Amino acid sequence: MTVQTFVNVPETEKPRLVIVGAGFAGLTLAKRLVDKGFQIVVFDRHNYHQFQPLLYQVAMSGLEPSSISFPLRKIFQKKKDVHIRMAEVVEVVPEEKYLLTNIGRCNFDMLVIAIGARTNFYNNPNIEKFAYSLKSTGEAMFLRNQILRDFESALITRDFDTRQSLIDTVVVGGGATGVEMAGALAELKHYILPKEYLELDHREVEVYLIHSGGRLLPGMSEKSGIAAEKFLTDMGVTIIKNCRVTDVSDNAVTLSDGRVITTRKVIWAAGITGNTLKGLENATMMPGNRYKVDARHKVIGYDHIYALGDIACMVDEAHPNGHPQVAQVALQQANNLANLLSGKKQLDFKYKDKGSMATIGRHQAVVDFSLGHFHGFFAWILWLIVHLLALIGTRNKILVFFNWLWNYLTFDQSLRLILRATKDARNP
Repeated sequence: MTVQTFVNVPETEKPRLVIVGAGFAGLTLAKRLVDKGFQIVVFDRHNYHQFQPLLYQVAMSGLEPSSISFPLRKIFQKKKDVHIRMAEVVEVVPEEKYLLTNIGRCNFDMLVIAIGARTNFYNNPNIEKFAYSLKSTGEAMFLRNQILRDFESALITRDFDTRQSLIDTVVVGGGATGVEMAGALAELKHYILPKEYLELDHREVEVYLIHSGGRLLPGMSEKSGIAAEKFLTDMGVTIIKNCRVTDVSDNAVTLSDGRVITTRKVIWAAGITGNTLKGLENATMMPGNRYKVDARHKVIGYDHIYALGDIACMVDEAHPNGHPQVAQVALQQANNLANLLSGKKQLDFKYKDKGSMATIGRHQAVVDFSLGHFHGFFAWILWLIVHLLALIGTRNKILVFFNWLWNYLTFDQSLRLILRATKDARNP
């Protein structure tokens, strides 16, 4: 018989609410239910909240990782009924109301699954092995280091084809992440390389954006998709539409039309799939590996388990395939569940679309609001303001603001350092 170690959490007479995941949904729910009569236990693989919409700017050396990350314990430092545990949840045992983690067992009265989604490589082992994804701060830092290493390697490479494979980049996926990444790479090519890598001809650098659909930004208006394509084309990005990536190797990308692009860097932004947990066999799974939930966020088949954000699929007349997997949905769902659990309001969830936006580069962005569509400089200012206000913590807001201001005034980015944690100073 296996002896189970319990997670070190104080016993209490209050109902224990366990939240798995400290992303937008999990963190918002925890903050809303503080001092509302619950003991709250938050499990996450990290001890910080990461602002995912700006991960690509970390990868492009525009922001430091700490600027878009905020320590979870800092948020709840004076709240005795909130307990943060850095751990990986392994399995849920719903009948006995406990879950198993890599640090032990934890009982719960209510469980909220808010673990988000991971990159979908569509069961292609080569893509998973050789492509870079961008779902965490660690992945953003890894990609940043690789981009800078490749530029350094290109400087000492005499062979033209090898050098070209080091400086060219392929971005796969024409959604907001792919479009913003392609725009940031184009800015790196135009503003940074000519100043810091003088021996490289920046005109030889190619940025490709591969999209399986007929227009970019399919989640936004057609006008915004067309505007984004024009912005990127003007910046020198080669856009290939109605084409899929069928294979990736360590130095090439194969497309569905037979073309092969030589490159060492493939950034995969072509879709996500849910992070499911073992043990919820009775749950109804929806496309995208998402748990089907009712209008009050309960996982179908369970009375005491809820799901929020990217992992949840709530079907209604307006959203027959579930709500879009974006931050606004996660935030609104978390607020609605907080109202339900605290007894404040007992309302079915209704999503209010507040608009969508994407930035392509300097002075270039697209914004869709109910009042209209905005493209160009005004949209770019709106994008800056919205993302700045959404960051957690005054310090982070100030850091990001001054980084953006410096980049704007100097056409420069000051964070191009290749950093790797190591114990051996002789092997940096």
